[in-house]
Amino acid sequence: MKKTHIISLVFIALAITLFALSNKDISTYSDFDSSRQSEKDMKVVVYLSKDKDMTYDPTTDANFFSFYATDNKGEELQVVFNGSKPQDFERSESIVLTGRVQGDEFVASDMLLKCPSKYKDEEIYVKGKQS
Repeated sequence: MKKTHIISLVFIALAITLFALSNKDISTYSDFDSSRQSEKDMKVVVYLSKDKDMTYDPTTDANFFSFYATDNKGEELQVVFNGSKPQDFERSESIVLTGRVQGDEFVASDMLLKCPSKYKDEEIYVKGKQS
């Protein structure tokens, strides 16, 4: 075999390896039920339940925010986010939460807000505090 063939095969092998390693973090969206059955954090698309109360009091604890949300299958759970309440939170069309169901609530470590079409493809990413 020629040197160029060997070098080409090595580069192809490296490219395949890098591609396989980068695919590890790609995940699909799930729902509350799938998150309940999983031992790892899942991404769940939810919609804010505007008729339920939200809890955020920065004078008491600036890193505690809770609200109720409904997933794509219609299940509603209380969401606890260990971070501050994002600005214009109530106006988001949908929310992508990263976390897991613990007991009867979803504990979110990250939150991605999908803003209304008025803002055209604008997203707000909020990272929670690690406890």
